[in-house]
Amino acid sequence: MHTERVIAVEHLTDSLFAFRTTRDSTFTFESGQFTMIGQTVGSKKVLRAYSMVSPTWADYLEFLSIKVPDGELTSRLQHIEPGDEIIVNKKSTGSLLLDNLVDGRNLYLFATGTGIAPFLSIVQDPEVYDRYDHVVLVHGVREARELAYRRFLEEHLPNHEHLGEYAREQLVYVPTVTREPFERTKRVTTMIYDGELAEATGLPTLDREQDRVMICGNPDMVHELRHHFLEQGWEMGTTHGKGQFVIENAFVEK
Repeated sequence: MHTERVIAVEHLTDSLFAFRTTRDSTFTFESGQFTMIGQTVGSKKVLRAYSMVSPTWADYLEFLSIKVPDGELTSRLQHIEPGDEIIVNKKSTGSLLLDNLVDGRNLYLFATGTGIAPFLSIVQDPEVYDRYDHVVLVHGVREARELAYRRFLEEHLPNHEHLGEYAREQLVYVPTVTREPFERTKRVTTMIYDGELAEATGLPTLDREQDRVMICGNPDMVHELRHHFLEQGWEMGTTHGKGQFVIENAFVEK
């Protein structure tokens, strides 16, 4: 385990926050992976799986978390301040890897809630833009204020010194909100089924022979889309073999 120091905390809503920590020089990960982080509570270490929001090339680690009042870890994490310590496992893992997918035309990243975290790391990876013509990030939430990193995706990333050109020309960000008026109000799954996804992106309808998919977020959504793509004849990729879509079951929103 590494002990890292909190360097920044941002409370996005009353139930959502992000924080940055220092990064040990020996800690490595691939875009889309997660690790175990936590704190010492009494005499034991309480750890949970968190995806890295930060890009692989950053000298810090960034995480996105919900606030659970009675959560064994998040009830404490939500009160952290700069200078506090966080335990970070030395190892990273996960299924949402570019190398778990066969080559394709466009890459679709389907997320709900804090499931957007690993995809934020992926869209900051130059390699993804070399591999795909377009990278489509679809983020579904209940309320617009839960669209974590919306400003980053719409304003900051397109103007980034090194990634800006990639983002402007190849990244397509599609936010959708289900419980209040918004420019788009359908569930992520519904957008896929009824064709609105193609309308929103201006890209061809999903095609298993050419497009690739990553899925992360609410367990019900992950299960539903896994079933949908398998029924449609898509092959699921794992660390043991490449496929046309991959899912992350281990993401923990606690």
